[in-house]
Amino acid sequence: MPQFAANLTMLFTERPFLERFEAARKAGFDAVEFLFPYAWPATEIKALLDQHQLKLVLHNLPAGDWDAGDRGIACDPTRVAEFRAGVAQAIDYAQVLGVPQLNCLIGKVPAGADPKQVDATVVENLRYAAAELEKHGLRLLIEAINTFDIPGFYLHGTPQALKLIDQVGSDNLFVQYDIYHMQRMEGELAATLQQHLEKIAHIQLADNPGRNEPGTGEINYAFLFKHLDQIGYRGWIGCEYKPAGKTEDGLGWRQKLAE
Repeated sequence: MPQFAANLTMLFTERPFLERFEAARKAGFDAVEFLFPYAWPATEIKALLDQHQLKLVLHNLPAGDWDAGDRGIACDPTRVAEFRAGVAQAIDYAQVLGVPQLNCLIGKVPAGADPKQVDATVVENLRYAAAELEKHGLRLLIEAINTFDIPGFYLHGTPQALKLIDQVGSDNLFVQYDIYHMQRMEGELAATLQQHLEKIAHIQLADNPGRNEPGTGEINYAFLFKHLDQIGYRGWIGCEYKPAGKTEDGLGWRQKLAE
């Protein structure tokens, strides 16, 4: 049976962020993930994880000014120093929080940037981050994002992600496979998961259209969950969807589709 982690950036948003840990435990989750921890002291988040007996399975490297529209800075040739400082900050948090892996959002291609310089910057930034994380026993992940939701996002498909991994040349770089994003960009979900399972370290979900709960759209999640079991995926699946109503009211999909 799949292991589900509550994405606290997306779920239980009726509550302030620091109250969502308790809500996740009460809703039956054993693990959580979120975009960023950096607005709070790491020790405060760690205390909540311990209090509610939750495992943190993933968070992201710093991704620039999110409120101003940044969605990652790894592809910006003018922000390499900022990117490297963010890697150090993420490692500091990860060591306190006990998270095993960090995701790097590559970002939107800067307007007017030289494409060759952008490509080279991505490779060098990922090479640096993968090496730094490896020193501390942490995996580095990269995630392809659909360009309908985020136009101009640099990394937008599984083949591109796998090519990047080859170019970086690190054994410490893996794919975070988001079912929702890849349904929108390429389809072939089951075949892709099976073919590239050894490079997939984490999976996230939402249905399409709408990015709501599994079972609200076109994706056959009952089939996919069984498929993941059959092909031997043993990692966590992050529930990164927008609840159609109150979070707790829509959690019945776990029993209906995943057993």
